[in-house]
Amino acid sequence: MTSALAAAAEDAPTTSSAVRSVWTSPLYRGATVALFLSGLGTSAAAPQITLFLVNDLHVSLTTAGLFYLTNITAPIAGYLVGARSDRTGRRLGLFRWCALAGSLGWIAMALAGQVWMPFVISAVVLAFSGAAGSQLFAAIHDDLRTHASPVADGVVSIVRMALTAGWVIGPVLGSILASAAGPRVMLAATGACALAQIVPMGFARISVPEAPVQVQAEAQSERRGQRPSLREMSPLLAFAGLYVLVYAGEPIKYGFLPIYMRDDLRLPTALSGAVIGIQPLIELILMPVAVVVARRIGMMPLMVFGAAFGVGANLCFALTGDAAGMFAGQILMGGVWGVFAALGIIVAQRLLPLAVATASAVFMNSSAIASALGGLTGSLGVSVLGLPHVFFAPALYGLVATGGIAVLSRSRFAVR
Repeated sequence: MTSALAAAAEDAPTTSSAVRSVWTSPLYRGATVALFLSGLGTSAAAPQITLFLVNDLHVSLTTAGLFYLTNITAPIAGYLVGARSDRTGRRLGLFRWCALAGSLGWIAMALAGQVWMPFVISAVVLAFSGAAGSQLFAAIHDDLRTHASPVADGVVSIVRMALTAGWVIGPVLGSILASAAGPRVMLAATGACALAQIVPMGFARISVPEAPVQVQAEAQSERRGQRPSLREMSPLLAFAGLYVLVYAGEPIKYGFLPIYMRDDLRLPTALSGAVIGIQPLIELILMPVAVVVARRIGMMPLMVFGAAFGVGANLCFALTGDAAGMFAGQILMGGVWGVFAALGIIVAQRLLPLAVATASAVFMNSSAIASALGGLTGSLGVSVLGLPHVFFAPALYGLVATGGIAVLSRSRFAVR
């Protein structure tokens, strides 16, 4: 801990420069606000979706768990948007369309009156909303490369922290709003947040082309129909696959932990919201520390420790039966995302540098595959193992991911 703090002190000037760069750039500043709004709205809805399906549309827990399978279409939508973005360089235009799709999808979800409607809306409309954030990160990457910024990693980390900051506040506000006005109002508010993302980016003024000179040259070949080959994408796909295993516990947690805390542990609503909200708070605190530590030991070696934290977190959920155990699990989970949220998008873009929008989309939308895997696992697991033992499944996934990332960190594809 002492060495980490000393390292952070040594890097204080670099961090200060990154903060200054974000503040003075309309693009970086606008993306920071937009991602905060995205995190705020999404995190408000995430813990409430299962409750909405069970209480308002009267589906079973098993059927509610299957809702997360609808996320399987998001990677396809994200890849299509990312590939088009790499061909055209029109990052921000595609971002606005994706944000609009997210707004319409959440509002339609709030108006749903039949069981099938949320499933179709999520699979068809909300699939494109996840590509909004990846377009912002691709635009930021292009701008940083144009200026050859020496604080590029710090800028990306700070902008990414805004998304996490939204997740700190969102679960508590979402639970309060759902309790006071109902889940439909809460879902409509999520749609409003998605639409509001466009506002700060609408006023952004980019003084340079959205794609830097090198990326423009590379994009010319892509416009002739050439795309990254499967061999070129294989390191990225391997990394994204391991990330899926790390992330798979999140839909299980958001789908069943609120129900477990309410029905079995009998925790008050405010306390349950605090349990959900403490994870992104810890994540926010640890993200800048992760960037500093990664400069010394490497990004992927640090991710091995992050994945191991996830194993411990899910064991806390499965084996403890009180509020203290839930907080402990969430604190450990904050360690997971303090590492992966700060470094994941950077690693993905470096694994496929010739198509950063595609890389960003593949990585960010791999969480949708994880949601589908987690939803299927949770749906089957809760019927076989029950609560809270269903959390043994994501603990096993995390153990496999820990070993896989350890192997990848020693390969020739490792990102330092």
